[in-house]
Amino acid sequence: MKTKHLKPPFTRPLTAEELASLPDSEIDFSDIPKTTEEFWKSAVLMQPGDWEKPKLTIRLDADIIAFFKATGPTYQTRMNEVLRAHMEANRT
Repeated sequence: MKTKHLKPPFTRPLTAEELASLPDSEIDFSDIPKTTEEFWKSAVLMQPGDWEKPKLTIRLDADIIAFFKATGPTYQTRMNEVLRAHMEANRT
């Protein structure tokens, strides 16, 4: 795992236990943008079941799979987005 992005005194990623034991004053929040009223106006409360998706086995052409896999690690999410766009465009 690359650790170039870590600031001293951390030379490696911390474990969950190490992170939990850090006081808030030791945590660098500088890369987290401040939230604004505008942000919270568009926020949506979601419950755990809201994003669960049923598992499905589907057969697709190899070139379609290769195309989406080449777009990165969340290719299944992008496939879902394409199918959703098609569904919404064709609703009557």
